Amino acid sequence: MHLSYKPLTLDLIIPFRIAHGVSTQRHNVLVQIEDGIGEAAAVPHYQESQNGIMEYLAGVSDQLGDDPLLIEDILQRLPAGSLAARCAIDIALHDLLGKRAGMPLYRLLGLNPASCPPTSYTISIDEPHIMAQRARECGFDYLKIKLGSGDDLAMLRAVRSATSARLRVDANAGWTRQQAMDLIPKMEELDLEFVEQPLDGRDVEGLRWLRSQLQSQKVKLPLFADESVRTARDVANLQGAVDGVVIKLMKACGIREALRAIHTARSLDMQIMLSCMVESSISVTAAAHLAPLVDYIDLDSPLMLRNDPYQGITYHGSRVSLPEAPGLGLTLR
Repeated sequence: MHLSYKPLTLDLIIPFRIAHGVSTQRHNVLVQIEDGIGEAAAVPHYQESQNGIMEYLAGVSDQLGDDPLLIEDILQRLPAGSLAARCAIDIALHDLLGKRAGMPLYRLLGLNPASCPPTSYTISIDEPHIMAQRARECGFDYLKIKLGSGDDLAMLRAVRSATSARLRVDANAGWTRQQAMDLIPKMEELDLEFVEQPLDGRDVEGLRWLRSQLQSQKVKLPLFADESVRTARDVANLQGAVDGVVIKLMKACGIREALRAIHTARSLDMQIMLSCMVESSISVTAAAHLAPLVDYIDLDSPLMLRNDPYQGITYHGSRVSLPEAPGLGLTLR
């Protein structure tokens, strides 16, 4: 099978600011295997770069074999290295599989697209009045509020005063244990769905401690882990430390491992949110095909882009629709 790739620079409509930093562009990589399409997101926080992804792809271009249906075998042969590059290969192979079968991916997986939960829309860190204005004007019923920098309570209160939307917050590992203990009980009063990654992703025992402390104070706001989770093994390690996990294709190294992580979380009675990095409709649509399996989704990245190269998932406010064409169902804009 022939593998090709090229740089994919994504321009953001407004600067995207989270606790890790701010960006106006993302430098991803578009991957093609025969007529299957994939995407690798170069996220510096995960030590991924556009050049590093393309170097990895160059090194494995002759290792895919001739049978695109042997996805497990192909992925097992890939050497260690860029998770994003391996994710892009996984996505492209699943797109190719669906095209060969003449079915959308969700149908090959036995899933009902009508069961997709609504997506949240992300409000990134800014001045409280600007965040409130964006929340008021976006037209979404579910919002994810980025925190972890500055006066988080003022930001959240400003947003809550501007909208009756369902809110979830994401600290992106931006709080200390004490900050989390101080903030979360106050935030519960603002009618939130859950708090995502309050502590450093490596501090699993801190998450376990925080959840125990909050429960002892009768605080019922669920805690979700994001930066602490990549694979199904990480999900298992978080049992008892959090109420839910955030699964992203780029962290999980593709659809195959994301499915394993979802089923592991379900077996441990954890809630699940399916989310994304700053990605185009290529990989976001791939993730959306798994959406009927989860409780929440945060798949709004294409709405933040000026130059999304493909049409895939479509939005009707917070409601999403999956394309019905074979594979991922993408069409070039």
